Amino acid sequence: MTQDRTRLAASLRGISGILVTPFDRDGKPNPAALEPIVARAAKAGVHGLTVNGNTSEFYSLSFAEAERMQAEVPALVAGRATIIAGVGRSVGEAEQLARVARKAGADALMVHQPPDPFNAPRGVKAYLQRVAEAGELPVILYLRNDAMGIDRIVELASLPGIAGVKWATPNVLLLAEAVRRTRGMPINWVCGLAEPWAPPMQAVGARGFTSGLINVLPERSVAILNALNARDFDSAAEQIHAIGPFEVLRAQENGGANVSVVKAALNLMGEDVGPARPPAAWPLLPEAQTTLEKLLAGWGIATRRAA
Repeated sequence: MTQDRTRLAASLRGISGILVTPFDRDGKPNPAALEPIVARAAKAGVHGLTVNGNTSEFYSLSFAEAERMQAEVPALVAGRATIIAGVGRSVGEAEQLARVARKAGADALMVHQPPDPFNAPRGVKAYLQRVAEAGELPVILYLRNDAMGIDRIVELASLPGIAGVKWATPNVLLLAEAVRRTRGMPINWVCGLAEPWAPPMQAVGARGFTSGLINVLPERSVAILNALNARDFDSAAEQIHAIGPFEVLRAQENGGANVSVVKAALNLMGEDVGPARPPAAWPLLPEAQTTLEKLLAGWGIATRRAA
């Protein structure tokens, strides 16, 4: 178990890639279509892969679909990276997904912060405890809303079984305080806002970052991580600037193009992962599609349209 926790900690200090959920022509999940994405990520050196994350369209999946992805993806990854299983929705569904993840061979659980408008901090604590007990795996809290305040955040991060917190709010000063208060504890604070936010969050103590870009160009994500770890911030800034247009496209339409741009890029590359489901923005607006095609060409990525 200690060896597993050490491997997970090392993975969290690296890149937590969030896999898309491919859909077939009938609109059903098609986990097998992830093979080229996983192979590309593993070859580039991506440390961890997450199934049922937000880039996976977790909230657009039915429970049965989420359960299927949870059950099948670990075998497909086959040890090439650490498997982090996203769980959420009602506490009963989260518990069931946690049990499925453990049986399938996942290494850790990433618990989506409950989106219920009436959640209480102590209720979130009970939610985390029940999921951890059901899955019997290390837990990573995915924190997208820090309104509960620093005391409650530190309390949640300090719960037994919590291996990390993916910090997905731009409040870097609050993150710095959370890191300071938990210094010496076995908690990995991770930048949960992808590559552009990694430098400021690393500066206050977060290590590693999440990434949707790894589905398309994992080498660039790894280059950014390596530059940050080497304290070569000029190189990291250049690499982040190069992916800036991609992230700008993903932020369009109130963030509704986040997954859509990744899937559109994969489809252009000849890897048919299907559309992004509503309420995501699909298809891309013509101007965004043209910009994406030019960007991929500039990166040297062959596309079907260019062929």
